[in-house]
Amino acid sequence: MPYLIPGYHAVRETLHRRGIPVREVWIAQGVKSRRCREIEDLAKNLGIPVRTRGGRELGGHLPGVVHQGIMAVAERYAYADLEETIRAARKEPGSGLLVAADHLTDEGNLGAVIRTAAFFRAHGFIIPRDRSASVTPRVMKRSAGAAALIPVVRVVNLGRALDRLEKEGFWVIGAAGEGTQSVYRTDWDRDVVLVVGNEQEGLSPGVRKRCRELVSIPVRGPVASLNVAVAAGAVLSEITRRRVHSGPDSRPSGQPEAVGRGKV
Repeated sequence: MPYLIPGYHAVRETLHRRGIPVREVWIAQGVKSRRCREIEDLAKNLGIPVRTRGGRELGGHLPGVVHQGIMAVAERYAYADLEETIRAARKEPGSGLLVAADHLTDEGNLGAVIRTAAFFRAHGFIIPRDRSASVTPRVMKRSAGAAALIPVVRVVNLGRALDRLEKEGFWVIGAAGEGTQSVYRTDWDRDVVLVVGNEQEGLSPGVRKRCRELVSIPVRGPVASLNVAVAAGAVLSEITRRRVHSGPDSRPSGQPEAVGRGKV
């Protein structure tokens, strides 16, 4: 069964990066937008056939997904191997960065966090097989194609995967609103697995106990918590900043040490 990638951004990123082999591209009949022409030209330059399909036909393949009149027909999505991802992340010791999602169930959130991880050049993204959203066409669209740009590993047991990473020298750090360690006072200059929790429950007990540290984002305003994708972006931004400007004086002047409550 083919894997369908809907929407302009997702198809464009997939074609540009060639992370997933594309069989052909479908354009809705009668659609003459600039974006459609761009996708058509890009596909033809890559030698990928472009077919015209009725708008209802496109919608029938992925009910409820906004496809913008553009779809790519690709090989079935292939998850990455954990061991290969570990090796790739450890090519530069002390700079490895993986993100793990502890049973995110909302496809929109998963897609957004995957895109955030790809933006900050994480070496891989880990999700559990059960009780979690997976990389579906909806997630691919929400990630704007980023799910094809970063290795996504799906494991049977997230706890055991974190144990494996710990043995390989990674520090497992959980993002939690009740965490007592500020992200701005955390040592990120090491191989790190950043774990984000479920939308409602946060980190599960089994994952929480495997974390060396629980970190949180200091609250400065009246809002006590952030959406998981926004929170992940804030933490990953700090990790990147600290690694680029590493040293004891890298924390912004006046940065508060207090941490907030609630889910990040």
